[in-house]
Amino acid sequence: MTTLISTQALQLDTHDGFLFNELAFTLRQGDRIGLIGHNGCGKSTLLGLLSGTREATAGTIHYARACRLQHVEQHLPSELASLSLYDALLAPVLEQPELHWRVDSLLAELGFEHETAQVPVHSLSGGQHTRLLLGRALLQEPNVLLLDEPSNHLDLPSLLWLEQFLLTWRGAFILVSHDQRLLDNVATRSWILRDSRLYDFDLPCGPALAALAEADVAAAARHAAEQKEIDRLAVSSTRLALWGKIYDNVGMARKAKSMQRRIDKLQDEQSFVSDGAPWRLSLRGKALAADQLLALDGLDGLDVRAVPASPALFQMGQLWLKPGDRVALLGANGSGKSSLLRLCWQAIQAQEERADLRYHHAANIGYYDQSLRQLADDADLSDALYPFAVQNEAARSQVARKQALISAGFPYARHGQTVATLSGGERARLLFLGLSLASYHLLLLDEPSNHLDMQGKAELGQALRGFAGGCLLVSHDRDLIETACNRFWVVADGQLEEWPDAASAYARLSAEDGPALTPAPRVEHASAVLTDIDLQLERLCELEQLLAEDQARKPRHQKPASQQAWQAELAQLNQVLGIS
Repeated sequence: MTTLISTQALQLDTHDGFLFNELAFTLRQGDRIGLIGHNGCGKSTLLGLLSGTREATAGTIHYARACRLQHVEQHLPSELASLSLYDALLAPVLEQPELHWRVDSLLAELGFEHETAQVPVHSLSGGQHTRLLLGRALLQEPNVLLLDEPSNHLDLPSLLWLEQFLLTWRGAFILVSHDQRLLDNVATRSWILRDSRLYDFDLPCGPALAALAEADVAAAARHAAEQKEIDRLAVSSTRLALWGKIYDNVGMARKAKSMQRRIDKLQDEQSFVSDGAPWRLSLRGKALAADQLLALDGLDGLDVRAVPASPALFQMGQLWLKPGDRVALLGANGSGKSSLLRLCWQAIQAQEERADLRYHHAANIGYYDQSLRQLADDADLSDALYPFAVQNEAARSQVARKQALISAGFPYARHGQTVATLSGGERARLLFLGLSLASYHLLLLDEPSNHLDMQGKAELGQALRGFAGGCLLVSHDRDLIETACNRFWVVADGQLEEWPDAASAYARLSAEDGPALTPAPRVEHASAVLTDIDLQLERLCELEQLLAEDQARKPRHQKPASQQAWQAELAQLNQVLGIS
């Protein structure tokens, strides 16, 4: 297979030391690579080196003559904000009239309506920005795409569109993402950046991470055995050197020096053991003996609006959240999910007595704001935690807060640093630490995974799964949703409804998954989902045929999201029809 890019001894120095050290890898035609690593390990920097926007300290990058590379950056260039969508898409080929026809065809391929073409770029959603950036790259007819976290801040429908686009893309790509589900579905090879090294696996993300974990265990065992031999030689060398000095024995002294040289060589060749992740996420909470923690009543007039004077974003019936409930609130960007969380938090902060929005007054309720503005910019790390720690007697003292900071990966030397100097990932880590110190009964979490790396998301999912209280979570991360949540609320077509499981909730949001399903009835208000048995059986046969046809395709052409939705609807129909 044709090699398009190869590197040798690639190295990049920073003020903190090596970001990369002696990286060597090749990118071949058709490679579908997921680039994985914790925040700050250098993933975006590596894409910058490959695209030519950054320079390496040492080493070489070689591009084959056949390589046509395009870098899809993480953020929209500021100069595009005032342009219309059409003009922003046209800009890269403005001086190439022979390619202008591709702009019109790309608008349809990227899922844009004709009317949207004249909309200013600054008013488009995050998902539309991602499609625009992809379109600008595709106009250059590349065979290699460098994709820097294109799934960041996408709503679920846009994420499913991106997944389908990458599944049908015929060129090579390197995809930086913290979304393991996306990587598992679209990438066949994984590069893991860690400890300034690149680990290369011909496996999707999940199996690659498992293989790396096995390699870590084996390396630790080798390192321990080698250290045991080094320690044995060190004892012998010390003893011989001492005897040589006491008895003035030149032979013993010479043997001791020879043994020390052997020790030095073993230490130089000793198996490398990773330091592991720079921090671990935990989240403590408390259970409250109560029937309900939060109740929302749309029938009693609860309206959710982006701003007070704007129209209501959606309608709802009566919904409630009990201790032990971990509810995922799903919907497209702009549908009102974050607005609902803010409305609840403002009512709780103001201690309002409302008939349409009720909360248990004995509950200690916490809020994670996706803008991370709950932490005072001018406070040092310890003082920033005080508003949270004051709610928990065991965590109020300065010593307790400093110990908590150290355990969360903030060394003592950084405790005087102000919050304003932290990165987005570090601010998120500090806010999670505050929420854990407060030990809440109910958490309102607005996009908590936006600034987390893959391991942080996995740890958040497990932490929420074991959280003793209740949780209302706004997120588009499917792994986090499925790991953490046991109830699913969906905002779609101006309605907030509950669905029985994650797969049917995704199907409700996906435009390509066929006819919408019927929301699952609550146990308290059970009713038949379908009434016509003939129609049910006809739909059952249709779904089985769709599933069989899709599974018969090659893996890269299958639609995993659609399969999940079909299987969920099949299970629902089987239950209604009494088919085991």
